[in-house]
Amino acid sequence: MRRSVADKARKLLLVKTATSSSSSVSQHPSLPLSLSSSSWPQSAIRFLTSLNSPSPSSSSDSMTSSLTLETINPKVLKCEYAVRGEIVTLAQQLQEELKVNPGSHPFDEILYCNIGNPQSLGQQAITFFREVLALCDHPAILDKSETQGIFSADAIERAWQILDQIPGRATGAYSHSQGIKGLRDTIAAGIEARDGFPADPNDIFLTDGASPAVHMMMQLLIRSENDGILCPIPQYPLYSASIALHGGTLVPYYLDEATGWGLEISELKKQLEAAKSKGITVRALVVINPGNPTGQVLAEGNQREIVKFCKEESLVLLADEVYQENIYVPDKQFHSFKKISRTMGYGDNDISLVSFQSVSKGYYGECGKRGGYMEVTGFSPEIREQIYKVASVNLCSNISGQILASLVMSPPKVGDESYESYSAEKDGILSSLARRAMTLEDALNSLEGVTCNRAEGAMYLFPRIHLPLKAIKTAEAEKTAPDAFYCRRLLNATGIVVVPGSGFGQVPGTWHFRCTILPQEDKIPAVVSRLTDFHKGFMDEFRN
Repeated sequence: MRRSVADKARKLLLVKTATSSSSSVSQHPSLPLSLSSSSWPQSAIRFLTSLNSPSPSSSSDSMTSSLTLETINPKVLKCEYAVRGEIVTLAQQLQEELKVNPGSHPFDEILYCNIGNPQSLGQQAITFFREVLALCDHPAILDKSETQGIFSADAIERAWQILDQIPGRATGAYSHSQGIKGLRDTIAAGIEARDGFPADPNDIFLTDGASPAVHMMMQLLIRSENDGILCPIPQYPLYSASIALHGGTLVPYYLDEATGWGLEISELKKQLEAAKSKGITVRALVVINPGNPTGQVLAEGNQREIVKFCKEESLVLLADEVYQENIYVPDKQFHSFKKISRTMGYGDNDISLVSFQSVSKGYYGECGKRGGYMEVTGFSPEIREQIYKVASVNLCSNISGQILASLVMSPPKVGDESYESYSAEKDGILSSLARRAMTLEDALNSLEGVTCNRAEGAMYLFPRIHLPLKAIKTAEAEKTAPDAFYCRRLLNATGIVVVPGSGFGQVPGTWHFRCTILPQEDKIPAVVSRLTDFHKGFMDEFRN
């Protein structure tokens, strides 16, 4: 638009120049004679002068900046997030090339298996949840007669209940910094129904997904690089990134791949003592259950050992439980760490526990709505006050996400009009995910040099790839990790996007990649076929 205005101004300038008197006075040395004429408004002269003056941002020669990679916060440089890293950037470039020039690559679409983003891959939203959201966002339609024929009766009733809890009945307004009290009441009731133990709405902080809650706790716990957080390896990169950003030290404990990614207490003790010997004060233990990226579900006995370990070592237990609905095997069941600690007789005076939940995962997959919460127990009133202060800096989480978090923890019940359709949608999504997990698991285990543990839960498989020495040497020559080299070659040949295991951490000398189970079922055969053909060709090319 600025260019169009400038062109018109210059044409006007030429006309004015041709008609102006040669006796004009007060000529600016850098302006045509006509521009210094007293017949031009000074504002016009200033504007037209600016068109001929190069802007600082338009000339790289004259550009100076006080910010360089050497002068920005080094914690930002240290932070990495592989789930949306180099491979994904390349995938997005390839996708644009396919749009501009169809047929330019040996595949016709990019299959994003890199991130747990279900609805981007075709998963449908739960109807009841979206009906309630729509009614809350546009409450004027609640009074219209047509609404009764479009929306279910229980969705209408729930929307009224929620709106009555929101100040001004406005989803566009700020809420209490912990979240709307009535919604926290609903979530607390849902937690109590799940665990069989009381939950206090004042222990709940509603957040924009689980990620801000993790950052909030890292801010609270980390004072300097001498503070450490015990974190599983492999781990979800949110944790390593958050620890780096807040200036702490990640203290790794390795999950045992040979025992289905088991968590051994002996490993926790070993890493704790090693950290102490380096002068690191370990403040907390992160446990992801079900596992990301590893997909294991902890046994109840193992959870008891973990709780006991945290109590004995005075560690805050940070329980990432966002995949609690995603269990795919009959011999495993989700138990929250709060439930486990309470069944052991431990209360608020015995263990500090933070449980994270999100609306992005489960069967709902509402990633873009950014809803979640943390339940904070076992902290003194003084510390709770500090957590609230940190939460209040962000004013509040978004209201749609808050509403969804309450719906996730209090879905339709038997007898409600929406119950049957809700149950059918939920069961259909979860059973399909289980089938996809099994199909991909079997396919991966059929490949030469690939081993993949059972997909018990979550949304991912994390197979180990035994790469030929020639492939490793080639990757090293290209100054890239061998598993990243494999993943890049896979993308360029097939359009399948997976994340190198090096982005999650792994036992040195082993190589993996993370693959989601989220492509729709009718896409899974194509994923298997492309992956199988590529892997055979890759192994043949680099065979020792």
